Amino acid sequence: MNPGNNKEDSPAAAALMATAYHEAGHAVMAVSLGRTIQKATIVPAKIQTGGVRLGAVKLQQGRSKATQDWLEDEVLILFAGMVAESQFTGSYCQRGAASDLRAIDQLLGTRANTERQLEKLHRRLLDKTEYILGDEVHEKAIQLVAEQLIEHQTIKGRLVKHFLNQAIGQSKK
Repeated sequence: MNPGNNKEDSPAAAALMATAYHEAGHAVMAVSLGRTIQKATIVPAKIQTGGVRLGAVKLQQGRSKATQDWLEDEVLILFAGMVAESQFTGSYCQRGAASDLRAIDQLLGTRANTERQLEKLHRRLLDKTEYILGDEVHEKAIQLVAEQLIEHQTIKGRLVKHFLNQAIGQSKK
């Protein structure tokens, strides 16, 4: 077998894996925050603005535990895709996370009165996302979810929760 012809070494395979990590990050963070996920997918689809989304995590409406700060949770979930993807690629892909970043700015704009306040809030919540996803449990759960997304393209939310619980269980040993 010629290693140069390995499909897994191709730029397309690397981009798909980066997308899988991105969506896995959203999914694992959402479950960690008590949200219920319907599914996670890396199947591309057209969006209303005419572009294409590379993947998605669909949250179940009305099925979540009460949180202290809904807006902060939403921002953490949005940042989690870019942060998890960077665990795989080694750097942030702001172009790939552009719609997430626009949504973050829109949400945080309701809390910040000045550009400086917006930047500080942005940085604090990005740091918090990195901290949460940087531990062994979350990294393992993201890896397991990403691998399943590569294998099956779409997975149910129950499987995301299972992998998070599995990673928690392994860390206690």
